[in-house]
Amino acid sequence: MSNRPFELGFGESERELTIDSLPVQGNMPTWLTGTLVRNGPGTFRVGGQRYRHWFDGLAMLHKFSFATGRVSYANKFIRGKAYQAAQENGRIAYNEFATDPCRSLFERITAVFSPKTTDNAKVSIARIANQFMALGETPIQVSFDLDTLEMAGVFQYEDNPVGQMTTVHPHFDDDTTYNMVTRYNRISQYRLYGIDAKANAKMIGQVPTHQPAYMHSFGMSQNYVILTEFPFVVNPLNLLLWIRPFIENFRWKPKRGTPFYVMNRFTGELVARFEADPFFAFHHINAFELGNELIVDINAYEDASIIEAFYLNRLAETSIKIPFGTIRRYRLPLTGAKMVRYETITDECVELARYDYGRFHTNPNYQHVYACSINRQQRQGFYNQLIKINVKTGVTKTWYEADTYPGEPIFVGAPDRSSEDDGVVLSVVLDAAKGNSFLLVLDAKTFVEIARAEIPQAVLFGYHGEFFYGTNH
Repeated sequence: MSNRPFELGFGESERELTIDSLPVQGNMPTWLTGTLVRNGPGTFRVGGQRYRHWFDGLAMLHKFSFATGRVSYANKFIRGKAYQAAQENGRIAYNEFATDPCRSLFERITAVFSPKTTDNAKVSIARIANQFMALGETPIQVSFDLDTLEMAGVFQYEDNPVGQMTTVHPHFDDDTTYNMVTRYNRISQYRLYGIDAKANAKMIGQVPTHQPAYMHSFGMSQNYVILTEFPFVVNPLNLLLWIRPFIENFRWKPKRGTPFYVMNRFTGELVARFEADPFFAFHHINAFELGNELIVDINAYEDASIIEAFYLNRLAETSIKIPFGTIRRYRLPLTGAKMVRYETITDECVELARYDYGRFHTNPNYQHVYACSINRQQRQGFYNQLIKINVKTGVTKTWYEADTYPGEPIFVGAPDRSSEDDGVVLSVVLDAAKGNSFLLVLDAKTFVEIARAEIPQAVLFGYHGEFFYGTNH
């Protein structure tokens, strides 16, 4: 076996399959009924070119459908303009997160005046205005058919949000979807949008900024939206000129500190601005109001070097050690001091954290977070274990199996459950020893394996997914 057994997860291509029933080991819960859809890259190579970063690659959807103890599987590329151009031309055709197509000088000049925005929506999954959506970090969002995984088209809102970058983790409350879009300009803005059940998009409010930050997510409590302006910022003019790939225009400027902007999520009013020491994060976890404090749990890093660590040439190094992210709890006083501190809930490595969003988002009583992690005894390489964290006590449980690499764990609650962690956790796991992947099912309470379903190929490392209850497609 290679000294980097996880390299299968950054392979070149996947076959598109449809399998009515995967072989199952163990006892798949008979109550588990619904569909898990995962998003992520399906290949890191086009023709003779290779994408440069884990956050590049052509988007592929993976679907697992559950009913009566059985699991079916299908996967399919998102056949948007970026995919079609790559296949037709035999080369990378659109700018991605950290990959710039090899273009002539004329093509580069043309791109300044007529930029092409990628529709390679490879990051996350959401259900918005009753449509199943694949989301990327541009405002171009792709709808797909849950039965076939076929791309239905670029989703059109009644009033499309204006901007160039969007977070891929919208928030939901009743019939409204909230998301934040960054508009790059001489004076840029972070724009908060609300989207109703009829796909009407309305700008609720905005915060101006001269050097916008890279924001992958934001927080939302009962009454507020929290924008965390990490000091990983960009001069918008550099993005306009397309001199280098998107993320390579951003610079780490720790002297800026990290402002928290708190907006009223109903009126858009900027309620407060707080200051924290410099840090970086991809993912907010949860936020809630407790007395006169706004509590914000974030999957935090000391700096933005985690982005550098995910370049494929860095991951190919035998000595690679991915920076550890931890869970920090920031307490923002709604009255009083504007400089905030944090407490570390766990110093274990945490990334791609999830919890029971449906029942415990904005809930002060929430306790359990599930995440990818790195085993301290097997430090080199990629995420190789799952972890469950009690955010009230700091107590952790882990699942680890040698030479396996689990993806984002997704909690699915049992019907009529009596406790927060009564249910299962689902994760797509690469088995480097066997050369294929499997769907892992853990008892969420004990964090012990109860079943797995074998997939007859290696699934490349993806990012995010969603479970849709009661949909057996």
